Amino acid sequence: MRMLHTMLRVGDLDRALAFYTDVLGMRLLRRQDYPDGKFTLAFVGYQDEDDGSVLELTCNWGVDHYELGTAYGHVALEVEDARKACDEIRARGGKVVREAGPMKHGSTVIAFVEDPDGYKIELIESGTPQREIS
Repeated sequence: MRMLHTMLRVGDLDRALAFYTDVLGMRLLRRQDYPDGKFTLAFVGYQDEDDGSVLELTCNWGVDHYELGTAYGHVALEVEDARKACDEIRARGGKVVREAGPMKHGSTVIAFVEDPDGYKIELIESGTPQREIS
């Protein structure tokens, strides 16, 4: 078995795609409209789906907002330098909600950004021991 993708429901697909591709640097891997179901799926990632897990962005037509709920935590991305990544994301119009620094009760350098729908994306500086990752 292997992990294929994580699905996030988004209120505005073009806005979400702009964030994940232009701000976070992912590629749009595929996009498909489903007129009978009134939804569109778009898959984004840093590598092809055969080579790693990706994000599925689901846009249900006519729904422009979702409540995130209390069960969702975050999607984590490894970055070489968390401070530099925050600066680059901010310069591309992204929202940094927790600046880079050591995680609480640990030494792992992390930061958080937020996508246009309010989903949190954790940036974890490379070289972090896996046992410390939140």
